[in-house]
Amino acid sequence: MAESLADYERLAATALPRSVHDFVAGGSGAETTLRLNRAALDALTLTPRVLAGVDEPDTSTTLLGTELALPVAVAPMAYQRLLHPDGELLLAQAAADAGIPYVISTLSSYPLEKIAAIAPSWFQLYWLRDRGLVESLVERAVTAGCQALMVTVDVPVMGRRLRDVRNSFTLPPSVVAANLVDMVTEAHSEVPGLSAVAAHTASAFDPAFGWCDVEWLRARCPIPLLVKGILDPRDARRAVEAGADGLVVSNHGGRQFDGAPASIDALGPIVDAVGKDCPVLLDSGVRSGTDVLKALALGASAVLVGRPLLWALAVEAVDEALGLLRHELRDAMLLAGCAELAAVAELTTGRTPWQISG
Repeated sequence: MAESLADYERLAATALPRSVHDFVAGGSGAETTLRLNRAALDALTLTPRVLAGVDEPDTSTTLLGTELALPVAVAPMAYQRLLHPDGELLLAQAAADAGIPYVISTLSSYPLEKIAAIAPSWFQLYWLRDRGLVESLVERAVTAGCQALMVTVDVPVMGRRLRDVRNSFTLPPSVVAANLVDMVTEAHSEVPGLSAVAAHTASAFDPAFGWCDVEWLRARCPIPLLVKGILDPRDARRAVEAGADGLVVSNHGGRQFDGAPASIDALGPIVDAVGKDCPVLLDSGVRSGTDVLKALALGASAVLVGRPLLWALAVEAVDEALGLLRHELRDAMLLAGCAELAAVAELTTGRTPWQISG
């Protein structure tokens, strides 16, 4: 039984091959941004209110027309069968049981239709060189009942993830990009000193992805469109101009540009840039209910939770992990004197000047 979401990585480390653990845990380059995400969240403080008369705080919200029991969605994460044979199916069911959306990755190891049949889902889209395949994926997601489309814009190429390079990481034959089965894949071919997954994405992803493509996508997407990977307020405003219905402030969990700011540090200026009518979600580094509260206090509408749920998946504890997150958020709201999520935005935030270690 885990006492916090952080415990699941320790538990999963004993259950996973070292290369798989590194694939999930690692960041790009020197992993500076990976560490920054946690350091910035740890340094952020909230001043609680007292005597609020709160008995049972309301953690529910509505986002893009969807009712959520928590201001949380499961982040899009690739190849979840690396962690458990049922992979995405098991985590999607846990999300459904928890009353939160599950975001299906383009690189899911089960077909998107099979996942969407289990849980209220959004679909995350990587921009591919094959424009016809992009259009097909959007059509499939809409037909499968996905309630929103989340296009990731911070992966023109995969960041250089040195743990994967050192491990010559490759996918086992049983794990495939199930939504891209017609594409030739290099992800199963081991080459010493190279990441096979990086080679696959280099051949499949289009690095020339631009704002005109977002506008093209908006014109063909009949469901709400979120743009994920925004860190600069100028890009936030441009995304809204291109038709985005929402934004995800994200540095890809420290896995793309190493040296990017912590997502939580980028959040406030982006919320200010786009105004209250545009939902803004936070991704990267969230590890507790208190982290969720901190993001909401800075203006986020909700957060994406990623790695902790993969670690929980590896030890068949995803229901437990989401239940723990729910209890942590409830307790944090009680302690902060917030009866509902709207009250969280009224909390005073501060900063403790801690330094990064490690």
